[in-house]
Amino acid sequence: MLIFCALHSFSILNSPFSVENILYDSPEYHEMLALRYKILREPLGLTFSEGDLLREKDDIFITCSENGRIIGCCILTRLSGDAVKLRQMAVDNRWQGKNVGTKIILFAEQYAVEHGYTTIQLHARKTATAFYAKCGYIISGNEFLEIGIPHFFMEKCFRNEK
Repeated sequence: MLIFCALHSFSILNSPFSVENILYDSPEYHEMLALRYKILREPLGLTFSEGDLLREKDDIFITCSENGRIIGCCILTRLSGDAVKLRQMAVDNRWQGKNVGTKIILFAEQYAVEHGYTTIQLHARKTATAFYAKCGYIISGNEFLEIGIPHFFMEKCFRNEK
């Protein structure tokens, strides 16, 4: 049996944090979208199209907040079978290197296992592969370009013994 601790509330540097699921098109979703744009898209000169946003309406949105302000996020997209894809992982620059990303990953993994998924897959930017490896993700395959930057396919499998 897999055991995960509850991560709905935790503390880093004596500050209250919460990690939670949010709803598509909610005020929190739009705040999350602004963070994703700032961290992931704007540096590459990219934007979100209306189609991009409509395609994610059935996804699972996870945020980490500090004093009501979203400082990190990710999305889980359901794939066929028992796998989900983790994507759009972003942590505000001020909070990078302070375990916020790790807390988001742990929450996403807990969510996936609790909902019957046994694998999380992702396309990791080359610069982020060490972070994901630290979280137990394994590179599978060769480097490839996505949105013009080097990526690797990574995944983590969970064995769920009942």
